[in-house]
Amino acid sequence: MIIMAQNILSISDLSPHLFWDIDPGLLDAENDFRFVLGRVLQYGLLSDWLLIYKHFGMERIASEAKQIRDLDERSIHFIAKLSGSKLEEFKCYTWKQLTPRHWDF
Repeated sequence: MIIMAQNILSISDLSPHLFWDIDPGLLDAENDFRFVLGRVLQYGLLSDWLLIYKHFGMERIASEAKQIRDLDERSIHFIAKLSGSKLEEFKCYTWKQLTPRHWDF
C-alpha cells in the first residue's frame, strides 16, 4: 500500500535567505501567507515561486498580492501580467501613486 504525503507547504521548503531577519520556525505558510508571498515575490528564487504557485494557485496569489502595500514595481507587474489583473487593483500600486518619493531615481 502506497501512502501519499500531504500536499502542505513548509517554510523549510523555501530558500533560507528569504527569512534572514526572523525565525522561520515561527511562521506558518498558510496563516502567514501574505508575508511569505511578499518575501518570495521580492527576494525569492524561481524554485520558491514555483513552490508557492504549485501549492496555492494563481487566484489566491493574485488576491493576496493585491492586499500587500509594499511590493516593488517588478513584483507588481509580474503578478499583474500572470493573473491578467490591472495595476490599479493592487494596493501597493495605488499607495505609491498617492505618496511619491522626493527623489525618484
